[in-house]
Amino acid sequence: MSSTAPTQRPELRPQLRPLAADDLERVVALDAALGGHSRRAYFERRLGAARRDPEHHLQYAADDAWDLGGFALARVLAGEFGRDRPALMLEVIGVSFQQRGRGIGALLLREFESEAARRGIRELWTQASWRQERMLRFLARSGFELAAPEVLGCAVPALARGEDAEAARDRHEVRTLAASDLGEIVRIDRHLLGRERRDYLQGRMNEALGDSAIRVSLVARCEDSIAGYAMARMDFGDFGRAEPVAVLDTLGVDPGFAHRGVGAALLSQLAVNLGALGIERIETTVAHDDFELLGFLYRAGFSRSPRLAFVKRLES
Repeated sequence: MSSTAPTQRPELRPQLRPLAADDLERVVALDAALGGHSRRAYFERRLGAARRDPEHHLQYAADDAWDLGGFALARVLAGEFGRDRPALMLEVIGVSFQQRGRGIGALLLREFESEAARRGIRELWTQASWRQERMLRFLARSGFELAAPEVLGCAVPALARGEDAEAARDRHEVRTLAASDLGEIVRIDRHLLGRERRDYLQGRMNEALGDSAIRVSLVARCEDSIAGYAMARMDFGDFGRAEPVAVLDTLGVDPGFAHRGVGAALLSQLAVNLGALGIERIETTVAHDDFELLGFLYRAGFSRSPRLAFVKRLES
């Protein structure tokens, strides 16, 4: 009588490669095993965005001859949240339970850092909730530090209901962003920041107009002119989020129309639109010393989020 011993898998060094479209099922399955729920729509969107704009998305898999051991997705920040230099934003990273302890997370991060250095990018950013203990330990071991920008959040219904918000919405025409608005938005943005960000704003506009499911960017008109804009996007899973939120990337009001409720009108209409889409929360990130914007957002109903911003400064 003979018996056959179970086949033992050899220990193979994990190999990195770019994520491909046919990795979707394995990525969704691994993420669901880690998080307890499926985020298929999120990964479909992020892989699709990378195919459309590979220059601004980095997505890697770590596997051996047997299975997918881990994955990580990042995108290039060009001007979000008022930034004046590029950075790489780590959106999601996951390592299978079976592969933990083999340095796959560190391997994925090193690949991002190498690519960032090649592009002249000196900062790697991410966010995590203070409740994500494992992720916080991983970030600390990897050399990340708590960053100065504040992550703010607000319940969408509260943002839409305020009396001031409703009154501001009634006073100004607020409509969906159109391609023809770019020139005026660039002009206002340049006036506010003192530098040109046409490429960044063009990229955000292309994203807003190219994907109808995330088209939540708006402009406000006053006296037959564009008086302000709000560029926002839907976030279906970055940084381990389980529920979709909206992220406000850029908000600007022409100084000639300051203190006339333009910003309040934009936020109020944005909240109305988000509510119709079933989105219950909106978040943004603001520099800790941008007191005017912080004050405006706090008055509108934003408060500190349980999410923290982290940065790793890379050697030049």
